[in-house]
Amino acid sequence: AYERTCRYFCRKTNSVVVCVGYRLAPEHPFPAQFEDCLTAAIHFLRTAQDHGADPSRIVICGDSSGGTLTAAVAQALVNRRDLPKVRAQILIYPFLQCVDLNLPSYQQNERVPILLKERTLVLGLKYINKDLCLEELFKGCHVSEDRRLKYQKWVSPDYIPHEFKTRGYKPSPTYPPSKDICEVAESMFDPVFSPLLAEDSVIAQLPETFILTCEFDVLRDDGLLYKKRLEDHGIKVTWCHLQEGFHGTV
Repeated sequence: AYERTCRYFCRKTNSVVVCVGYRLAPEHPFPAQFEDCLTAAIHFLRTAQDHGADPSRIVICGDSSGGTLTAAVAQALVNRRDLPKVRAQILIYPFLQCVDLNLPSYQQNERVPILLKERTLVLGLKYINKDLCLEELFKGCHVSEDRRLKYQKWVSPDYIPHEFKTRGYKPSPTYPPSKDICEVAESMFDPVFSPLLAEDSVIAQLPETFILTCEFDVLRDDGLLYKKRLEDHGIKVTWCHLQEGFHGTV
């Protein structure tokens, strides 16, 4: 599915493009996909010159769940002193958090193809191999009080600009957490699965970033919230928003 897209990027940007054939879930459980991408990135950073590439100009890029992997790999590399620094990361409508599944974009675009709100969670649960009630997750019952307090400074509708709330958004009621669900959902808060939840010390070291968001996409606000976090730490962000775009546009 991505062969032509990668060839297009290669031709248009005059770059060496490496496409990672990482193992897929559910046959290969999380975090095998991240480990494959990280292994490939480290190998290429070490051998870039063998492929005619400048090690100081390596960019990591991905779309959708590939955007999740891109963000996670970039975070994993920030403290590597034995490797060249990643030049930039490109996140194309990435999935970045599962703390709040009622952000304005989730509400506004819950029935917009191809990434329906319910499908997002079904795929996410297959990825981490968990069996949880969708309704409870949409209510936020998987987020303990401690986590809620910690994450509210990073994940909140309050940080979504007003112009993105005009299209049918209503603040969601708060439901009490369920201890059992919180325990099963533990891995959903791993920054490898939800890169928006990485600590400030990691975010502050990330490279220059390009983020693409689409108006008609449940994941739009993940991109907006990550943009804010990066900018709050002085990271240069180039943001492209497709007003008529939807998930899968690329």
